[in-house]
Amino acid sequence: MDRMKKYLAEFIGTYIMVFCGTGAVVIDEQVHTITHLGVAVTFGLVVMSMIYALGSVSGAHMNPAVSIAFTLAKRFPAKCLIPYIISQLTGATFASLTLKFLFPHNKDLGWTVPSGSNAQSFILELILTLILMLVIINVATGSKEQGMFAGLAIGGVVLFEALFAGPICGASMNPARSFGPALITGNLSTLWIYILAPVSGAALAVLCWRYFFKQPTELKTTA
Repeated sequence: MDRMKKYLAEFIGTYIMVFCGTGAVVIDEQVHTITHLGVAVTFGLVVMSMIYALGSVSGAHMNPAVSIAFTLAKRFPAKCLIPYIISQLTGATFASLTLKFLFPHNKDLGWTVPSGSNAQSFILELILTLILMLVIINVATGSKEQGMFAGLAIGGVVLFEALFAGPICGASMNPARSFGPALITGNLSTLWIYILAPVSGAALAVLCWRYFFKQPTELKTTA
C-alpha cells in the first residue's frame, strides 16, 4: 500500500505538471497572451508546487531521467524504478489526453520539437538536464524530497532553463513531459532526442556529484 501511494503520487504529480505546463503552451497558441515568459513561469511554478505537495510521499520526481539518476546514485531503490517510470509516462499521457479533449483543434498539444538541428537540441537538452539534476541531487534525498528550499531551487532551475532555451529545443529535460504530447499527437519522429538526451544528462550529473561531493571510502590499514 505504501508503494502504491508513491506510484499514484508520481502519476498525479506528472499529470498536473504536464497538464499545466503544456496547457499553458496550448492556451497561449489560442489567446496569445501568456507569452513564452508565462509558459516558463508556469512550468517552474507547477514543478515547485508539486514538490511541496507530493514530495513527502514519492519524492515528486515526475521525470524518468530523475528517477534513473537517483537509482544510479543509489539513493532510490531499483525495484521501484520501472513502476515510477510507468506512473510518470501514464500521468503525462492522460494529461495530454485531457488537453486533447479540451482543445480538440490543437495539433501539437505543447509538444517539444527542435527549432534547429537535431544535434543542437540533443546537446542543449543534455546540458540543461545535467544542470537540473546537479541541483536536484544536492537539495533532495531521492525517495522523499521535502525541504524548505528544495522546491524553490528545482522550480527555479526549470524556470530559467525554459526561459532561455525553450525557443530552441523546447527545454523539456523530462522524457515524460515530451512523451505525452508526442504519443497523443502521433509526432514521434524526434521523441528519441527528448528521451536519450535527458537520461544522458542526468547520468552525467550523477558522475559530477560523485566526483565533487561524495566522500571516498577510507582504506583501513593493518599494523
